[in-house]
Amino acid sequence: MTYVEFESPQALLGAVGQELGISDWHTVTQEQINLFADATGDHQWIHVDVEKAKAGPFGTPIAHGYLTMSLASLFLPQIVLVHGLSMGLNYGVDKVRFPSPVPVGSRLRGKGTIISAIEVTGGVQAVIRVTIEREGSEKPCAVVDTVSRYLV
Repeated sequence: MTYVEFESPQALLGAVGQELGISDWHTVTQEQINLFADATGDHQWIHVDVEKAKAGPFGTPIAHGYLTMSLASLFLPQIVLVHGLSMGLNYGVDKVRFPSPVPVGSRLRGKGTIISAIEVTGGVQAVIRVTIEREGSEKPCAVVDTVSRYLV
């Protein structure tokens, strides 16, 4: 894991276009997929029916796209550290794409780039593109433009 540190939220304003760090690897398990299915009610067979998925288009169960997207929350604090805040808030996402599937057992990691940063009341709002890579794949499995507020 590598991360980039900023001394304050205001330091993000001058860092647009800067690449951030790379997170640790995370292995997506069938248990994690099943728990996500239970939490969201999305029990589509390509995610949770191991035997049927083996005969399906991917040859194995795949993670939900929204599960993959949610891993941005795991990876973001591993790739960027902002000091001097009272709190950070997940303000949403601007854009999400899922260019390739995530078969069960995949090892994923995130890397980031600051897309934009603006002053807002109480701090700075930054859009950080988290690209979620799968080990052994040339294509990312998700590209998530996260919107975070770093409040002082």
